[in-house]
Amino acid sequence: MDQAMPDMNQIILDLNQKIDALTAQVAYLTEQAQVSERSRQQREELVENMMPIAKDAMQIASDQFEEIQDYLKVEDLLRFIKKLALRRPQLEMMLDLVSSATDLGHIMNPIAKEGVDKLTSILTELEAKGYFGFGRSSVRILDNIVTSFSEDDVNRLGDNIVLILNTVKDMTQPEIMTFIRNTLHTSEAEVAKPVNTSMWAILGQLSDPAVRRGLALTLRVLRVIGTQGAQN
Repeated sequence: MDQAMPDMNQIILDLNQKIDALTAQVAYLTEQAQVSERSRQQREELVENMMPIAKDAMQIASDQFEEIQDYLKVEDLLRFIKKLALRRPQLEMMLDLVSSATDLGHIMNPIAKEGVDKLTSILTELEAKGYFGFGRSSVRILDNIVTSFSEDDVNRLGDNIVLILNTVKDMTQPEIMTFIRNTLHTSEAEVAKPVNTSMWAILGQLSDPAVRRGLALTLRVLRVIGTQGAQN
């Protein structure tokens, strides 16, 4: 009798464990069924909401296709889609390049803005110094030169340009330019003074060594001019 009691207790314990396991499984299956039901309801709601949109999209596509059906056949469209599929790696590469260019643009924008600001500052400074005004005046001078000389004049100028440049080079030597500048500066002051044109005053000036030297140099220059005239 005592041996039968433990066996009965063990049987009851095992039965309770199986009932608990079965209850857990039923609860899990019930929960999964509820989840599936909610998913089904959500899909039905989504389909119900999307149907009007899909109908409108199909109607728009149909209308648009009617406009181009004379120019585009279904076979052409399928062939185009096939080409797109075959060129997918190239398209992805192009999109990557566009994205990289966009990123580069974002990077370069501040640099470009700084460059524009710097250029604007330089141009403003040049305008303040008068470079642009000088350029406009130079264009006007060039226009006057072009309109004042004929084609023959320009041709003759081209034939003698070397001689002209050599003459200008000789005239612009420091010694010559200093002599001309000093002479003009002194002459301007002398011209402003009263002049006595009487014969005695002129003869009196001949006693000045500087006057006699000036006359001698003038006569020498006149001799050179006369000699060149005789040669021509």
